[in-house]
Amino acid sequence: MFDVKLIGGALGAELRGVDLTKDLSTSVLSEIRKLLIKHEVIFFRDQDISHIQHKQMADFFGPLQTHPAYGTIKDFPEIQILESTAEKPTKIEEWHTDMTFRKHPPMGSILRSKVCPPSGGDTLWSSMTAAYNALSSPMKDLLKNLTAEHDFSYGFKESLAEPGGKERLRDAVLQNPPVIHPVIRKHPESGKSVIFVNSLFTTKIIELPRNESDAILKFLHEHIKTPEFTCRFSWKPNSIAFWDNRSTQHKPVNDYFPAHRMLERIAIDGDKPY
Repeated sequence: MFDVKLIGGALGAELRGVDLTKDLSTSVLSEIRKLLIKHEVIFFRDQDISHIQHKQMADFFGPLQTHPAYGTIKDFPEIQILESTAEKPTKIEEWHTDMTFRKHPPMGSILRSKVCPPSGGDTLWSSMTAAYNALSSPMKDLLKNLTAEHDFSYGFKESLAEPGGKERLRDAVLQNPPVIHPVIRKHPESGKSVIFVNSLFTTKIIELPRNESDAILKFLHEHIKTPEFTCRFSWKPNSIAFWDNRSTQHKPVNDYFPAHRMLERIAIDGDKPY
């Protein structure tokens, strides 16, 4: 059905031979879901989809989430604007899984590019499946029953520190108190174990004293950056990335300042990690 070009050894595939601007059949969307679970992040090129088509594609995979801090497209509250300009450069530098500060973090995100810098601005993804599989058996045993706190305020501490930041994000902070997730979760569709802590939102491991928690989290945050677990995608206008938020982390490469970069994202509701 698709021409599948692998991007990295651990994860990532570009799907060719599909036009996302056309009405997509259930069989096509079901195949996209299978390939997403298999490759963890999938990419499409030259897809000049409308906002309605972006939302319709995402709707197939589940209810859609909104974001408490990002601007959105008029009449489309589910489509979040991720933009960096010379006047207001991006603050997101960390490897992360989207919105783990929620009880039900997104199962996936569909991100399309609108404005790309002339060079730079790539995004990296890392497979938390490959990262888990590379751990030693004793480390897997240590982590399997641990839980960790994830906190919106920690992830957006720079925005909160800006003039007026606390006032602007007051409701978001109140509506998103810290939550607890397992350090190692089971993927609900593949059944595979994955690492589920990230440096943007994870603050501590509940069962450990602070010094031990800090040491374990530091190790895991460095471990997931291992190049062999990753793939890299170079954006062009109308490119689309669809990633499994349950089994990946990603990081923008902010090497294009002061150029303009704008992408639009929809996050699809997920389950409670277990």
